[in-house]
Amino acid sequence: MSTSPFPLAAGRAHAAVLPGGASGAAAAAVPAAPFGRAPDSEIYLIDPATLRFVDANAAACRNLGYDMAQLAGMTPHDLMPPADAAALAALPAQLGEEAGAHVNLRTRLRRADGSSYAIKLCFLRAQRDGRALLLAVGDDLSRELAAGVELGQYQARFAAVVNHTPGLVYQFVQHADGNVAFTQLSEGCTALLGLSCAELHRAPERFLALILPDDRKSYLDTMQASRARYEGWNWEGRIWIAAWNDVKWIGLRATPQRLDGDMQWDGIMTNITASKQAQEETRHSRARLAELTAHIEQVKEQERTRIAREIHDDLGGNMTAIKMALAMLAARLPPDPGLAEKADYLDSLVDRTIEAIHRISLDLRPSTLDLGIVAALEWQAREFEKQLGIACVLRSTEKEIALDQDRASALFRIFQETLTNIAKHAHATRVTVTLRRQRQHLTLSICDNGRGITPEDRLKPHSFGLRGMSERALALGGTLDLSAAPGGGTMVAVKIRLSDPAKSNPEPSKHE
Repeated sequence: MSTSPFPLAAGRAHAAVLPGGASGAAAAAVPAAPFGRAPDSEIYLIDPATLRFVDANAAACRNLGYDMAQLAGMTPHDLMPPADAAALAALPAQLGEEAGAHVNLRTRLRRADGSSYAIKLCFLRAQRDGRALLLAVGDDLSRELAAGVELGQYQARFAAVVNHTPGLVYQFVQHADGNVAFTQLSEGCTALLGLSCAELHRAPERFLALILPDDRKSYLDTMQASRARYEGWNWEGRIWIAAWNDVKWIGLRATPQRLDGDMQWDGIMTNITASKQAQEETRHSRARLAELTAHIEQVKEQERTRIAREIHDDLGGNMTAIKMALAMLAARLPPDPGLAEKADYLDSLVDRTIEAIHRISLDLRPSTLDLGIVAALEWQAREFEKQLGIACVLRSTEKEIALDQDRASALFRIFQETLTNIAKHAHATRVTVTLRRQRQHLTLSICDNGRGITPEDRLKPHSFGLRGMSERALALGGTLDLSAAPGGGTMVAVKIRLSDPAKSNPEPSKHE
């Protein structure tokens, strides 16, 4: 039971019909209380001299657990906390003699079973059958207080969730005049920004000061874009915490809401430093892997060139000498059809071997690369058309384009791999190739009119051809894109940066 007195509030009531008349009471004209208008309001008539209950309505008896016979021998002192005795005794004086005056009192009433409940009582003077009485109209506050407690508990739980959320939950307002304010900040403010909630409330501009100069423009631009388009505000940037001598990456996610010309964002800021560091490590790892891949490809091309030259020069030279010696021996053979037939067979075998040497040498490194990338691509296009019967047309904006050996080899290998894929999978009847120089970049586009490439084809785990093409382009700081060709089919577009023409000095070939 509460022992703290509730404050009294004096005022005036307006005349009206009293709701829920007291049991057994005549239709006396009494002023209505400003409270007690609900159907279950409690109504009491009290003798002002003795403060004993004279009458009470059914709602009062039901809530207290007493009948009227029991209440008739009781006073409000028997039901209220002792701390409210003084307030109760002062009622007659506070009401005075002026008609319509009333006094409000919040207290607790004790039921017959010993429990108690909160109630709001309005006392005023009334008369019944010419007898001066005190009228008390009360509303049970149990539900209201229970709802308040429940709301308070919910708010406490919600506040706990907010304050234990990793990062800073906040509410930010930009006024129509451009001024800004942080209207709500969670307890994560200090841990994230090194500023207390009070400091940021007092000086919201300190947050902008934390952002590194290189990142402030993007912060302001994304904020204004969110306001102008009325869409989510997403930003990532770095802040400098002087107290900790530390740079942090933070991620901001907020939702806008218009408020009478102002814009309010409800959002969260989180520390994404670890994520950014992981991204940076991944980027460095990929860069190192790309460097390794480029080195491996360079070594492979050098080894292919070496082997091709050795095959061409050594084996080719030896086979040429064998053919010449065989011709000399055949000329000196006695007339014998069997020997002549064997000599012819050996001669044709030598010819086939020389052709194989030439073919293997070209596969390892086409000698046409020494004539330039344009000539090499034209030769490969003709070979593709001759071998497969698929029309292959090459157009170039330049007759000659200076490329270093690495770039020329990589571009040629990408072209070869693309034609191989077309032959295997595209079911195409025509291939169009465009080589275009654009300032410091060279673009090679290969379009076919085949069945096209599906997303599933791109994601196949063993599509090493496409992966190898992409790695070759990346190793040169370029890009490789696959897309649907106009009119159907597939288009492969390779874009690489040109090397300094002064540094382009292709090594002369020993091929004949």
